[in-house]
Amino acid sequence: MSAKTKIKVLECIRQGEIGGGESHLLSIAENLDRTKFDLVVLSFTDGPMIERLKERGVETHIVFSKLPFDIPKWPKVKKILREQQIDIVHTHGSRACSNVMIASKSLMIPVIYTIHGWSFHSDQNFFVRNARIWAEKILTSKADINISVSNSNRQTGINHITGFKSIVIYNGINQKKFSPYQSYKDIRHALGISPNAILVSFIARVTTHKQPLVLIRAFKKSLSNTSNLHLLIVGEGDQKQEAIRLAEDLELANKVTFQPFRQDVPEILAASDLFVLPSLWEGFSIGLIEAMSMGKAVIATNVDGTKEVIQNNVNGMLIEPGNIQALAESITRLANDKLLRQDLGQNALITVQEQFNSAVMTRKIEDLYIDLYERKKFHKVTH
Repeated sequence: MSAKTKIKVLECIRQGEIGGGESHLLSIAENLDRTKFDLVVLSFTDGPMIERLKERGVETHIVFSKLPFDIPKWPKVKKILREQQIDIVHTHGSRACSNVMIASKSLMIPVIYTIHGWSFHSDQNFFVRNARIWAEKILTSKADINISVSNSNRQTGINHITGFKSIVIYNGINQKKFSPYQSYKDIRHALGISPNAILVSFIARVTTHKQPLVLIRAFKKSLSNTSNLHLLIVGEGDQKQEAIRLAEDLELANKVTFQPFRQDVPEILAASDLFVLPSLWEGFSIGLIEAMSMGKAVIATNVDGTKEVIQNNVNGMLIEPGNIQALAESITRLANDKLLRQDLGQNALITVQEQFNSAVMTRKIEDLYIDLYERKKFHKVTH
């Protein structure tokens, strides 16, 4: 494509903080073929992701909102779409989708909806869950293409939404950035963590569905068997203060280090011995794949997309969600068996190399953009 015929894509995300969907968007930005596509990003909050995009020369816009279906903000979204002459809108997550769908459709701009994880879950009360299923049904039916980030993610949609259809494209990461063969600065020294400690890392939003409190309680149990453990919790969220209080109540102040969201995730993973993700659900965790790409032994829960990636005791360990005892036993086992950590980590690295490369992921998404753009042009010609 010539410069004059490049497809202009608006990537939409709910927030500017770094999380799974945001890392996915950054991977697209880093790998998108700029000879074929112009890229613009719309976020509904500011944050470090926006700064990283700006550093890469990506035009960004912020329409502040923390609400789904925030109707007063839709005219601002429509103005951006019109002024930027957007050809395709690609939304990441339900909140971004709910706040751009009407504006996009009013301008006859096709919409792609990537479902990084459904907004409805089994632990919600009846009315909340059914309201969210209804909202997801509207969004998925209005989108021109739905992308599921795992087969489990897709099957959940089929089970709950009549007529749901989607294409499965697994998340991928930049394996040059997340590589065990690079040199990294000494994060342990900077954080005051002993070089001899077995470092267990949790890098995620500190929210209920990621289960940080379960991890802290399991970690306490593990310490009774392995005293040289240290837990590093990196992230922010509505359970952060509760997690800090729990660590203090369990007399873990010297054994648990809390950090905000950080940009040096490869350095943190390089310093870690284990990575733990005890979520209640996951669409498909990019953080998990990043840890595996760094050759780390991982412990995760037997949920959604995670169980499509982890083979228990082959390239990681799987436990049931909420099982504190099983998590404690898994941490203890890996902490005391360096050879097992190395074997699981090496197999994890091979898994990512073979299946979850960001460049391959982006090529598949580019094909969807081109197909949708050509269909849009054909529709205009025939009407």
